[in-house]
Amino acid sequence: MASIKPDEIIIPEEFRDIYDEENGFKRFRLFIGGKWVKPKSGKYFSVKSPSTRKVLAEAALGSRDEALQAISEAASSQNKIRNLAAIDRIEILEEASRLIAKYEEYLVNILVSEAGKPINYAKGEVKATRERMKLTLEEARKIYGEYIPGDWVDDTRNKFAIVLRQPVGIVATITPFNYPLFSPIAKIAPAIVSGNCVVHKPASDTPIISLLLARILQAAGLPDGVLNVVTGPGGEVGDTFISDPRVGAVSFTGSTDVGSKIPAKAGMKKLHLELGGKAAAIVLEDADLELAAEKITLGVIKNSGQRCDAISRALVIESIADELVEKLRERFMMVKFGYPWEGGVQVGPLINERALNHVTELVEDALKKGAILLTGGKAHGLIYEPTLLDHVPLEARIAWEETFGPVLPVIRVKDEEEAIEVSNRSNFGLDSAVFTNSFYRMWRIAKALQVGTVSVNDAPAHGVGNFPFGGVKDSGMGREGLGYSIDEMTVIKTISINLEPIRIKRTS
Repeated sequence: MASIKPDEIIIPEEFRDIYDEENGFKRFRLFIGGKWVKPKSGKYFSVKSPSTRKVLAEAALGSRDEALQAISEAASSQNKIRNLAAIDRIEILEEASRLIAKYEEYLVNILVSEAGKPINYAKGEVKATRERMKLTLEEARKIYGEYIPGDWVDDTRNKFAIVLRQPVGIVATITPFNYPLFSPIAKIAPAIVSGNCVVHKPASDTPIISLLLARILQAAGLPDGVLNVVTGPGGEVGDTFISDPRVGAVSFTGSTDVGSKIPAKAGMKKLHLELGGKAAAIVLEDADLELAAEKITLGVIKNSGQRCDAISRALVIESIADELVEKLRERFMMVKFGYPWEGGVQVGPLINERALNHVTELVEDALKKGAILLTGGKAHGLIYEPTLLDHVPLEARIAWEETFGPVLPVIRVKDEEEAIEVSNRSNFGLDSAVFTNSFYRMWRIAKALQVGTVSVNDAPAHGVGNFPFGGVKDSGMGREGLGYSIDEMTVIKTISINLEPIRIKRTS
């Protein structure tokens, strides 16, 4: 490939077994038990470009039967990965990382075409994916056991214990459209390196890149059946993965509406749920307003606002609100929006019509209730202009609902106590930010905010997961990140050994 080819899915020739082609049109298969198979029903669904709504390709419409088949293949393959020495697992993922670098241009092209990502963001996602794999492999070397002496407590005086971390067996990974390459590897890599098999369902808006990723892992030497990918409806494929008793853990990233229903379906499984967010940026009187305007703008527009950690409301002290809003307005006006393959574009299209309608409704509702539109407020196809709203009342839906678009509502508050109260009134609790030059005020507010992560003088960004992240309240449970993801995919086993000589038998 010489360059990005917009709205065209190009797969390396050596990987063409993942699809069938009819009249130049690609139909992608399922990956089950190490084989690339057609759907039993013969049915497929369309994968469209967010930029032009052109049908790019079709993906197999997997069913409950195929989801069960994938689980069965994973169940019968557990010894393959468990019996593989940790160094061998690491070498497979290292080879996969090298292949990702080799096929970077193909992956970038799919991210631009399938997910509507501006080129620089697409390249950044590929880079972050490789970085996450590298760091996960380093974390794998830290999956240690623990020795606990028994003579600290009277009833274990003649004993000691060894505590081991062991794989759960099968991990079901369900990922969203917004980071369709990074999110799968952030779940699949720690699952495999800790000795699990995986059944994976990607978002139906962006399934193709997960299939190419699976083919890369297969080429890197991953044993058959260790990773299985079934595309199709969440209500059928995803629910089957979640509810099957053979699955030991579910790692889900997606909406609160969907994620909140998982515990009832999953039963007695380990759950990691990274759900919605409504990150507030609290700006105090002593903040560096240039820095605040810069970081808040980036926190709103990155990935077109389609991020659970996006800044989606600013709570600004009234005395400095006018000055900050003017700085924000100037920065919003400079943000370039357009087709993702065009140079310098920072905001591309939203993923589909449903997403556009949601953002449009939230902005219109805020304006009806008294908000003032300073920039944006218009759509060009699925591209929604970076939008700044001032004097947003708390009665507006956008003050509370997850936006998932490049829109910032500015809510003016009288003091930091009101800012904390408004922030904590949200049902979400993933991220927040506070801008201040006072260490004392930062520390007080950070401790008071009911969220999983507080960013100080910066926009929230989970990045490659060097710091753990996850939510409270309706934003989920569990933590993702280096080392922490592995904890979510392993279980602790305690081996207690009695040292009383009379009970120890020798074997010759």
